[in-house]
Amino acid sequence: MDFKQILESSYREILRRYIEESSETALYQGQMFSRKSIKQQIPPEEIISIHCKVLQDLIPDISTEIIASFDFLIEFMMNYGLAYQEHLSLRDKQLELKSEIEIAASIQENLLETPIPKLEEVDIGAVSIPAKEMNGDYYRFVQDSESISVAIADVIGKGIPAALCMSMMKYAMDSLANSRKNPNDVLTNLNSVVENNVDSTMFITMFYGIYDFVKHSFTYAAAGHERGFYYHASSQSFEDLKTRGIVLGVEKNITYEQYEKEVKPGDMIVLLSDGVTESRTENGFIERSVITDLIQTFMHLSAQEMVENIYRHIERLQNFEIRDDFTLIIIKRV
Repeated sequence: MDFKQILESSYREILRRYIEESSETALYQGQMFSRKSIKQQIPPEEIISIHCKVLQDLIPDISTEIIASFDFLIEFMMNYGLAYQEHLSLRDKQLELKSEIEIAASIQENLLETPIPKLEEVDIGAVSIPAKEMNGDYYRFVQDSESISVAIADVIGKGIPAALCMSMMKYAMDSLANSRKNPNDVLTNLNSVVENNVDSTMFITMFYGIYDFVKHSFTYAAAGHERGFYYHASSQSFEDLKTRGIVLGVEKNITYEQYEKEVKPGDMIVLLSDGVTESRTENGFIERSVITDLIQTFMHLSAQEMVENIYRHIERLQNFEIRDDFTLIIIKRV
């Protein structure tokens, strides 16, 4: 007796007992039968075929309509099995991809991590929240004996390609250790790096500034980046930081304009990515005045507490759905 005959004989006995007794024992035997069938890789449609044959043996006068319905069920289960296998395969690939992205996001976080300088002369706060697992925004502080340089950049795009660009920018910045004195030169050098190494369909906006905490001056340049704010403590008023320059990677030979501001006690420099200004509520994008109002609301707090509270408030405005990478930096002269 081959395996198929054994299978059919076992199924006939289990089904007969269940029809006659409707017992839990028969159901338990059915469960055991299912497990053995799976181990032997018996497809569902073959089980249905056996069921149909055994049922005709046990109930000879069963209607032809019911028998015909099993032919339909066999065809249905064959298609269902194929679709289910495809579903499992796609699910496994998605889980594998998700795991790889989580690992890549962790590596990126460690690569791009930058300590926030702690100084008596200035109070600095920074927050950067990715919209997805990986961050398309980048910020970095570098401190020396007399100044702090600050960079904030945004890849036009999201996900893994944007994250790879940000990692490249980090190492490009590190390679410019000896040429950071002039922000416009930094952007010119980085423009060449991006133009030569990044796909032509991707662009990077950037703001680069140097805060001299001896002279208390802020020198900066921008490459198509979102305008920041400057807060004047004397008049308790805000102005947009004047910027001019196209995004990195568009043209080969380009120079960037450089600006300088004297920073007085209580003044603040506010830098951000477009994920802040383009935060979207039910009524559309938020106004820039909403951001300055929030800064004034939390002005009594430390710079780090300010950026964290502003983020949480804007997150609530968006029903806790951040649609773009969110980066906000505040530098306040004490």
